[in-house]
Amino acid sequence: MKIVLDAMGGDYGVQPIVEGLISALRHRDFSPIIVGDSSEIEKFIPQEFKSKIQVIHCSDYIRMEEHASSSAKRKESSIYVGMELVKEGEADAIVSAGHSGATMSLATLRLGRIKGVSRPAICTMMPTSIEGKYSLILDAGANTDCKPEYLVDFALMGYEYAKGVMGVQNPRVGLLSNGEEDIKGNELTKETFSLLKKYDFFIGNVEGKNIFDGSIDVIVCDGFVGNLVLKASEGVAGAVSKILKQEIKKSWLSMLGAGMMRKAFGSLKARVDHSEYGGAPLLGVNKTVIISHGSSNARAIECAICQAINALNADVCDKIKTSFETIRE
Repeated sequence: MKIVLDAMGGDYGVQPIVEGLISALRHRDFSPIIVGDSSEIEKFIPQEFKSKIQVIHCSDYIRMEEHASSSAKRKESSIYVGMELVKEGEADAIVSAGHSGATMSLATLRLGRIKGVSRPAICTMMPTSIEGKYSLILDAGANTDCKPEYLVDFALMGYEYAKGVMGVQNPRVGLLSNGEEDIKGNELTKETFSLLKKYDFFIGNVEGKNIFDGSIDVIVCDGFVGNLVLKASEGVAGAVSKILKQEIKKSWLSMLGAGMMRKAFGSLKARVDHSEYGGAPLLGVNKTVIISHGSSNARAIECAICQAINALNADVCDKIKTSFETIRE
């Protein structure tokens, strides 16, 4: 199992990317190929791992402020080189914390869409109030303007991912709307609802609160709404953490109580920390692509690599292909 890691373009440089890779190698069995500035990369690879990691030198990369469209012409950029390795079969998956637009664009252009898929979608796991259970939301930002048939595709892909990777036996799929009633929603959701009714896995409209209460496995929406939900939830988690710390510091009694509940607070942080989810799979392309947050730390990169391994083990791409060949007919 060969996995390409794009070392360039992250907010904190090469170091957390390499450290995350090393941590993943300590826990999982795979062959890594890391693409980027070799002089920087090799500084952070411990001697014991140098023989286990293939480094491909590449100094160019797509900066965050650059347009994603420029990536198609930048054949010497790290994400282009990495994507070509996957396209040519020299690697099985790619993980990148660089320019997400460039990653999505090149994945679509170079790897190609699965036959029958209208648009690839980013899916991301969200924490719920039920321990050990997560919900999946897609699209989380790849497609800001959608047609009803796109959302149907997202539902099918999310269903297969939840079943194959997340281990949900019979995933329940809901359509994000402003109310649970069938008549609620805008024109997009109303038209999508009528198309999704024929699928057994579809349970109807769901509200924003259902993303986090564990009642639903897959939540479908357009990329504009999905990205707003994702960023808002990250903001709320961060704000709650800061407020909690401020309140605890107000009295010695609160600080004493917090000390006694240190383990509980640690568990809470782990459940809402986006680093624990690693990255967001881009579903609908022919190979496994994981898009990580630009601010990813070493833990996030390790988890993103594990996501790629889990997706490969579950044959998610092939299952989506089969789904579109059979269920859609």
